[in-house]
Amino acid sequence: MIENTKYTNKYNFAFIDEATKKEIRRKLLKAVAIPGHQVPYSSPEMPISRGWGTGGLHITLAVIGKEDVFKIIDQGSDASVNACNLREFVNGMTGCETTFDTAEATLIQTRHRITEEELTDKQIIVFQVPLPEPLRMVERYEYKTLQMHAEADYAKMYVSLYESYVRHGAIMQGAGYPVMVNGRYIMSPSPIPRWDTPNLNQAQTLFLFGAGREKRLYAVPPFTDVEPLEFEDVNFEIEDFSKSECYKTGYKRAFLDEIYSDEGSRKYVISDSNFLDKKSEKQETRQYSNTYIDQLQEYGL
Repeated sequence: MIENTKYTNKYNFAFIDEATKKEIRRKLLKAVAIPGHQVPYSSPEMPISRGWGTGGLHITLAVIGKEDVFKIIDQGSDASVNACNLREFVNGMTGCETTFDTAEATLIQTRHRITEEELTDKQIIVFQVPLPEPLRMVERYEYKTLQMHAEADYAKMYVSLYESYVRHGAIMQGAGYPVMVNGRYIMSPSPIPRWDTPNLNQAQTLFLFGAGREKRLYAVPPFTDVEPLEFEDVNFEIEDFSKSECYKTGYKRAFLDEIYSDEGSRKYVISDSNFLDKKSEKQETRQYSNTYIDQLQEYGL
């Protein structure tokens, strides 16, 4: 007797049907071929609301395999509600192994941070993106932003940064600082802090970005130039933690979260929970190196 196995599984592997996964992978190939360029895609319905990580989840489910080791972080934490729910969902739909260890993971989904530990060419990191259009802050109409990208007309963006400097004495753009990718497209690097932005430049890892609500995908392939926008006389700067340190480890060369006590005092802790654990246990870690972080080392931090 021939066993009918077609309908024994309630869901398809990785939840999304194979035709839609194929369409997403095809759009990802186009995004990789044109670094920083936004590619429209179908953005299928998911069992979570748009705006809660559907774009990142689409990419993860389209590229994950049974042999992958999956990790997910939210603002650097493996233990947030968003991270826990999405980890459980991906594990339930694929059966793949999950981990908190950055070095063990082959596929990492993230919201608002890049891991403090440097990633390798064997790893892929997927970003959840709420607002993929970097020109939205200077242009409200979609057809005009498309035209500006096509003509590489980014004068309004530079004027916006200049106005910020004139009004405040500094460029006030914090998370999601606009970057120039491969010398051609201005891209929003998702709302990661400025601290993480230089780590996109000439990295070994493939970066994939998904915005489910806006139905856009884009990518930064390995060893691609990613440069924060700046002026000849006003340079890009990362967050200054030179007068702060992690209250648990005393470490200074990492992005720190600010914590307020009930009495009103404040202290700092390493934002990346896995990196914090490794520093607390005095494990060896391989951290990103870039001009801005190296300056901290010159200051003896």
